[in-house]
Amino acid sequence: MRRPYVLLPALCLLLCVTGCATGPSLEDRGAVTAAPGDSRRLTVGSAGFTESDLLAQMYSLLLQEAGYRTKILSVTNRELYEPALERGQIDVVPEYAATFADWLNAKVNGPDAPTVGSPDLAATMTALRALAGPRGLTVLDAGRAVDQNAFAVTAEFAAEHRLKTLSDLGATGLPVRLAAGDECVRRPYCAPGLKEVYGIDVTAVDPKGVGTTPAKQAVQNGQDQLVLTTTTDATLDDFGLVLLADDKHLQNADNIVPVVNRARAGSEDVTRALARLNTVLTTADLAHLNEQVDSWRRLPEDVARNYLVDRGLVGR
Repeated sequence: MRRPYVLLPALCLLLCVTGCATGPSLEDRGAVTAAPGDSRRLTVGSAGFTESDLLAQMYSLLLQEAGYRTKILSVTNRELYEPALERGQIDVVPEYAATFADWLNAKVNGPDAPTVGSPDLAATMTALRALAGPRGLTVLDAGRAVDQNAFAVTAEFAAEHRLKTLSDLGATGLPVRLAAGDECVRRPYCAPGLKEVYGIDVTAVDPKGVGTTPAKQAVQNGQDQLVLTTTTDATLDDFGLVLLADDKHLQNADNIVPVVNRARAGSEDVTRALARLNTVLTTADLAHLNEQVDSWRRLPEDVARNYLVDRGLVGR
């Protein structure tokens, strides 16, 4: 089996700056109504962080198993890689359903447009596909793995107050300092939502960032009681932290979803190849894969290959 090769980020940036600063005009989108394409040489995009690298590697390996030749292109900015996807300089990219839906919605309808992502995966996917289709993009089915915002407390704090869910925390009436990004003060999924949906008494937002080491340390040492992180955070155990379940579904449905350029990678063969991951990869799996790269210092390609081999999705 051929191994994918990686284009350097500088080359990637050059390609995007020179050829994909904007999406194609409506007049140039004849490929949207043409038959789905099936190029046998496909470029898989990565957003340049650990999880995206892992997903891109898995997509590449699955496509190779189905007989495609692949390469991986790392682009660290959605403003660059999404237009590249529209133009066919990238053929497939891993995305997050609600986040990508809201991003496309803002691009199409302006930054002040009402959000279309929601905790309802079906509604989110409907909105996302309606936005992606006219741009020549096909959104494949979402998988089980979800990387969405999540909140954690220390295991000791959870045990002391018998906490398993955010509702449990709200029911205690305890005052809570929240370590998060400074935007948390106004974002509906963060402090306002915790207060309105769960009745949590958020007394202050400590602007230490989302899932950063200082934010987790602030909760670990008792300076704060709650930290905003993500469901695939691989380092919670290192800080003695546990997630509280979002039992009332405050967070949007950010399931992992492949997005492809329809004119080049819209075939049933591509869809089938990538769909093999959907019923296998879980949120817990993804967190563990992230941990192997971030904490154990393993290469994303090796971690991805070992996972797919162990699950019987690709040969050795």
